[in-house]
Amino acid sequence: MSMAEALEFGWPWLLLLLPLPWLLRRILSPVRENRPVAWLPFAHEFAGEQALVVVDRGARIRLLLASLVWLLLLLAAARPAWHGEPVALPVSGRDLLLAVDISGSMQIRDFELSGQQIDRLSATKHVADEFINRREGDRVGLILFGSEAYVQAPLTFDRKTVITLLDEAVAGLAGKATAIGDAIGLAVKRLQQSNSDKKIASHEQVLILLTDGVNTAGRLSVDQATDLAAGSGLVIYTIGIGADAMMVRSLFGAQQVNPSAELDETMLKAIADKTGGRYFRAHDSQELAQIYQVIDKLEPVKRDSEVFRPLHSLFVWPLSLALLFAVVLMIALTERGRRWIR
Repeated sequence: MSMAEALEFGWPWLLLLLPLPWLLRRILSPVRENRPVAWLPFAHEFAGEQALVVVDRGARIRLLLASLVWLLLLLAAARPAWHGEPVALPVSGRDLLLAVDISGSMQIRDFELSGQQIDRLSATKHVADEFINRREGDRVGLILFGSEAYVQAPLTFDRKTVITLLDEAVAGLAGKATAIGDAIGLAVKRLQQSNSDKKIASHEQVLILLTDGVNTAGRLSVDQATDLAAGSGLVIYTIGIGADAMMVRSLFGAQQVNPSAELDETMLKAIADKTGGRYFRAHDSQELAQIYQVIDKLEPVKRDSEVFRPLHSLFVWPLSLALLFAVVLMIALTERGRRWIR
């Protein structure tokens, strides 16, 4: 884009007013000052040739300043703007909500990362952070649920903020129970509100629900919430998290412990099947990472983008110069008036 194409005026027609002062001067008669004058018919004999021509040497300068002030004011009023460098805006492929269980059971340390035992929520944060960061072009939101469900991050293109808010989540903060139905219902509500501002096809609304338990709280049952989701076209991918039964040594000897005894896989499969999604089972951090990679492939990011050139307003520059020259002109007129009085 050339320099002429990059420059734009919001109201270019105002520049047509440039000859207005000249036209007014031609049309209107000059103002005559009523001052007493002592006329001496023979005064020129005393003044000699110097009296024949009276020249105001500053008149041309004052005229030039006044013309510049008028020109600059018109330029400022015409709203000049400069087209900046092109900026690519991602077009949202889908609205994607993550519903993460933060009930008390998410504190169980049955996952491993880099050779260290970590709790389920920490493993979820580690994997989900990478997943969110890959969703360039999608609006991502975050719902946390325990005994109650609440929106931690509304749908946004700002993936870093969503990651930060997820990392700040604390297991057990929302209560010890698990309100899966309320989490799904809240997701449906938020997506319906989003649709009032932006038209999105039904297959472009996705909820990823991660939990390690069974629905034990909330006002909305899982069946009711799933019906609402299916009716609104929301696709739900469910993830059951937690290790399988294992042998644990204690003071009383080795005994079998099943950390995932409360996980209701039947319920999670039913939710996914009814909404056109898919159920996944994560026994460890590696499987959890693989699940999010599979979802990436099932719901790929759309790479199409729109390009726009931001407009940078430039009116302040001609306006500032106009004010500067106006001050200089006022000073010049003031000095001329003082000399006249003397």
